[in-house]
Order: sequence, then structure tokens, then C-alpha cells
Amino acid sequence: MVLSGLAALGYEHGNLVPNTSTFPSGIKAVADYIHGKGLKLGIYSDAGSQTCSRTMPGSLGHEEHDARTFASWEDPATWAPNVGNSWRTTGDISDNWDSMTSRADQNDGWASYAAPGGWNDPDMLEVGNGGMTTEEYRSHFSIWALAKAPLLIGCDVRTMSNETLEILSNKEVIEVNQDKLGVQGKKVKNNGDLEVAVVLWNRCSSRATVTAYWSDIGLESTTTVNARDLWAHSNQTSVKRQISADLDSHACSSHIAVIGMHRKAG
Repeated sequence: MVLSGLAALGYEHGNLVPNTSTFPSGIKAVADYIHGKGLKLGIYSDAGSQTCSRTMPGSLGHEEHDARTFASWEDPATWAPNVGNSWRTTGDISDNWDSMTSRADQNDGWASYAAPGGWNDPDMLEVGNGGMTTEEYRSHFSIWALAKAPLLIGCDVRTMSNETLEILSNKEVIEVNQDKLGVQGKKVKNNGDLEVAVVLWNRCSSRATVTAYWSDIGLESTTTVNARDLWAHSNQTSVKRQISADLDSHACSSHIAVIGMHRKAG
């Protein structure tokens, strides 16, 4: 428009239009279908001139105009009533072990800034995209859940494997992500007892035993807990002093340690 000289003649307004090869019936039709299933539709845009792929236009300079377009598609722009309730803490993630672990480490440094109403986002989940092993994807999902990161599915749900679905639909791990306290980290309270979420993660290149001692997670050494394995869906009772797991390379074990109001006398 600018290079042709049309913009200078007053042709300065335009609407975002659907990609007809991806959305042959338009986005409004997709929105109607999704809403008809009782689900919600979210549309991704960008504060810059292009989206992250650098192949689609962003909303810079057209924010209000694009918001009206989204609303016409039955997707009102209500995601940022003030500034935002989630923010990226890392660069873009890639579907490999090194990228995932580095994003986890970067995100950990911003833990004190996360709270209900504002969440650290180390980027989407790569679970199911094929670049990591099943164990690595379980670790990925467990760490994102513990960090209270938005659990944004990044794979094609139409073609995902049973293993991918099993990871993404693990209700017990999702409950860690969605706990009402909403603090990024380890501790939540429930019904007068103390619950501690613990992820034992073997980041080594060979099998290893990983141990969390009670002192590592803020418990007295004399504390006795009942532990729930969130991946094996099994329980351990009267666990003392530490919790351990023998883990394959890059695997993890996620636990909820439930501590009653009583403490064993020392």
C-alpha cells in the first residue's frame, strides 16, 4: 500500500482477513462451531508489526481496529483489562531437551513475580511434537505444572498419540498447576493440612537416584508424610526423612507429600 502510493491517497484502513486455505469458511464460522461445543476461542495477535512466525501481521498501530474485528468474530478482546495476566519470561521454546530445560531455568528466576492474576509463561508446551522422548515430555509437563505456567497445548490434538493424551490429561498433575494458592513453587495448603508438591527430575545423561530430603523442602526432619505419585497414581504411607526415585535419564517423578497437623516427636 505504501510503496504503491495508495496509502498517501487515503487508503489507510484495512481489516485482518482469514487465511482461506486454513479457514475456508472464515474464522467466524470456526468461532460459532467452537462456542456451540461449549468451548472458548482465543485469537493470537502481537504487539508488533508481525507475529512471532514473521509471516502474519501484528496489531501495532491497529489495536482498536483489530479488537473490533476480533469482536465481530465473537472473540471479544478481554484478555488485557489492564496490562496482562500472563507474560513471557523466556525466548521461544523449541521441541528439544536443551531448549526445554533452559526455559525452565530462566523461568525459575522470575518465580517471585508470579501470583494469582499474573503468571510467568516460559512458552507453550511442546508435548507431542516428536522432538523429545515420552519421559522428557512428562518432565516438561511436570515442571510447567509446578511453575504454575499456562498449560498451552502446542501439538496438533487431531493427530496426537495416546501417550501424548495421557500426559496432557493427567488430572493429578493439572491439579498442581491449578491449586487455589496459585504460588509458583512447592507449597500449597489444603483442608488444614500442608501439601508439598515435589518434582524429582533426573537431568543427567544416565539413570540416577534423585532424593529430596525434608530439609530441602522446608519440613522438619522428624516429619512423617503420606506421598502420592502423580504419574504412577500410587500412594506411599508414613514416609520419613526423604523421598527418592530411581529415574531414567531425563525422567521425572512428581509427588504430593501430605503432612497432617501432628508431628512425630523427636
